[in-house]
Amino acid sequence: MKKYFLTTAKTALVLVYLVILAGALVRMTGSGMGCPDWPKCFGYYIPPTEQKELEFTPNKAYDKGQVIIKDEGLLVAKSDFIASTSFSETNWKAYTKHDYAIFNPAHTWIEYINRLLGALAGIACFVAFIFAFGYWKENKKIVVYSLLVCILMGFQAWLGKTVVDSVLSPVKITTHMLTAFLIVALQLYVIYVVSAKNSIRKYDKKFSIALVVVLLLTVVQVVLGTYVREFIDTIEKSGAPKSFWLLQPEITFYFHRSFSIVVFLANLFLLLRNRNLQLGFEKVNWVVRILIFEIISGVIMVYVDFPFGSQTIHLVLATFLFSFQFYLLLENKKITEK
Repeated sequence: MKKYFLTTAKTALVLVYLVILAGALVRMTGSGMGCPDWPKCFGYYIPPTEQKELEFTPNKAYDKGQVIIKDEGLLVAKSDFIASTSFSETNWKAYTKHDYAIFNPAHTWIEYINRLLGALAGIACFVAFIFAFGYWKENKKIVVYSLLVCILMGFQAWLGKTVVDSVLSPVKITTHMLTAFLIVALQLYVIYVVSAKNSIRKYDKKFSIALVVVLLLTVVQVVLGTYVREFIDTIEKSGAPKSFWLLQPEITFYFHRSFSIVVFLANLFLLLRNRNLQLGFEKVNWVVRILIFEIISGVIMVYVDFPFGSQTIHLVLATFLFSFQFYLLLENKKITEK
């Protein structure tokens, strides 16, 4: 089992990144309610592609839990039945968790693909957990952390359901994102423990402290970003054109924008400290490069009126930034343990 663990763990990590990418696409396109129920999508395992599939059809066989849209509301089949030539309310019950009942084929399939990738990532994480038992005797942490990843993936699935039921609650969306970061961190940890090779790096106390600080700053900045995004979502739903989205932003936006300077300077300190003392942490260079592109993508969103894909790129870059910073923390931790 041991020889298959690393490949499986890396595959699971890639799938988690793809889920985050898909989630960013969901946010960018406003597809969060593309599937208004959970775990199915309009009561189907494979969602519909046309509105007429969700309208009442005479003489059609309906399965229990199948959903139709009628009078701007969702109705759920109480049991398996074959419809008569006319609609009968006795066969249906109202969907009561929320009153969202809009079908958009593009939104539905974007959200469905997001859920599908989440399921695949969950399966890969579980398989990695099984293979992790090959390390039970030499390092039990690998098994424990792999199990924790599986538990968090299950929590993410449940949280995804509550996000839909709450019609995209900002707090739950933020929790959803931070949980994804925690999953990435744990998966990176087990991959690092298994694959890390000895390399020549030096320990520096100030550099070590700064690593922890920049990681915390990144998490705070991501949380601020989710609240800025929620504000923009609210303005977007009002029908305002993109050029109006940030005409009168909340104070969170200004704090998020100004805080990026603090984040950049903290990471620049890491870069200069590493170069001047020749500490040997090569990934610091990638951290600063990613951060520069992250800031540029933010500037483009503000001053070029949110071009297509810019929001997704911004979130994905934040994920990679966190990943590289956390991996640096692991590399530094190995030095302190020697």
